[in-house]
Amino acid sequence: MVSLSNRTGTNSMEANGNPPLLELTGISVEYGAVRALDDISMQIHAGEIVAVMGPNGAGKSTVLKAVMGLAPVVSGTVYWREQQLAAETHEIVKEGIAFVPQGRRVFTHLTIAENLEMGCIYLNDRAEKFRRLDSVMELFPVLYEKRRDYASQMSGGQQQMLALGRGLMASPELLLLDEPTLGLAPIIVREVFSKVAEISERLNTTIMVVEHNIKGVLDIVDRAYVLDKGTVVHNGTPQSIRDTDILTQVFLGSA
Repeated sequence: MVSLSNRTGTNSMEANGNPPLLELTGISVEYGAVRALDDISMQIHAGEIVAVMGPNGAGKSTVLKAVMGLAPVVSGTVYWREQQLAAETHEIVKEGIAFVPQGRRVFTHLTIAENLEMGCIYLNDRAEKFRRLDSVMELFPVLYEKRRDYASQMSGGQQQMLALGRGLMASPELLLLDEPTLGLAPIIVREVFSKVAEISERLNTTIMVVEHNIKGVLDIVDRAYVLDKGTVVHNGTPQSIRDTDILTQVFLGSA
């Protein structure tokens, strides 16, 4: 298990001079008369864990949905490996980006193994599908132990592990996580953060995570973007956030 010691941002340092894996430039999203994102720009480099933080309604989850083609983007461009990303959501998954939405959303009427297979339903290579199943179950021993059980029999924490595992079944280069610890007990929250760090380290998966648990997520990320009212108000290392009062400002509405 990977410890939750503070990351130093080494991956970010090493990324200097290299093109970003994912880049958002001037992205604006509107839901009717509501502008959820207002001309935001972000970069994620290979190997990083990057958090998106901010108060409710700041636009955090909308960032991930904009990448996946699930939000009404009215201006701006998303680039993936320096190429414009403008495809249907299922095609984006094939490009190497997987999205784990908040609320776990497992298929309770399916077994754990069947849930995992839904993560690569487009894959016709049966041998590769079994290889991925073995890899995910090695990473999540509880899923192997309960592989024949229905997802409805799992605890909330176990269902979150299942949701993470299902996202990894796409063998993504970039994993987008939306509030992975939402509604979980503190001891399970720590386990989830540890597993996210382990995924990054063992699988070399780049991770972008929207998270409300500020203290926990800052222990595992290389960088963080802070959003307020649909705009980026800070981008820096965990230490840079701890050294400022930016979070106090945005959560108290004075940014």
